[in-house]
Amino acid sequence: MIELAVIDLAGTLVRDDGAVEGAFVDALRTVGAADSDAGDDLLDAVRGTMGRSKIAVFREILGDEGRAQAANAAFESAYAARIAAGEITPLPTAEDALATLHDAGIRIAITTGFSPRTRDALLEAQGWSSIPDVALSPGDGVRGRPAPDLVLTAAIRTATDDVRDIAVVGDTTNDLLSGHRAGAGIVAGVTTGAHDSATLATAPHTHIVDSIGAFAELVTETRAGAETYSTAAGS
Repeated sequence: MIELAVIDLAGTLVRDDGAVEGAFVDALRTVGAADSDAGDDLLDAVRGTMGRSKIAVFREILGDEGRAQAANAAFESAYAARIAAGEITPLPTAEDALATLHDAGIRIAITTGFSPRTRDALLEAQGWSSIPDVALSPGDGVRGRPAPDLVLTAAIRTATDDVRDIAVVGDTTNDLLSGHRAGAGIVAGVTTGAHDSATLATAPHTHIVDSIGAFAELVTETRAGAETYSTAAGS
């Protein structure tokens, strides 16, 4: 009986089109950690960090807290500029998917590796600020992906009793690892973002779907099937 959908933001609900990668490279250039011409090796390294806490990634790459904080601030500024310019838009089935889940009585948690400021700016730009039951970012004792913390915190904040009643979806292997480690009943990769189906398949998962809309259908059908079984078993 799925009660909670934990949904990634960039690449899952909103079209990324390289915006995160671009802001990441801009940030590394700002602190002198990348050349003006980003090579394939750097871009591959950035793609491998997708879904994770941005400040945590900068700390690993730069090995210096001051430079990491400067890079993170530069990232947020670069990404905020893309939001303000209207470059970040909903994926085609995103709004219908959120409505479908809500109408089915499924609680919604939106999670991201962005800071709370960037997360909230992105939700506000799409007109989604009031949609999730909870919106979460790493910080204050909550580790980013691939740790299970964001999923488990969502369960606590929404009073979800059983982790098996959680469905997790995201566009990166780190999203899938996080959901798997949290014990979610559905752990779905979606192919609209950073990682393709072959890459997603390397991480633990229950499903790979081609859109957030397909995920919403999967979750509501699973819930309806559980309700039917429960009714039949009780009769």
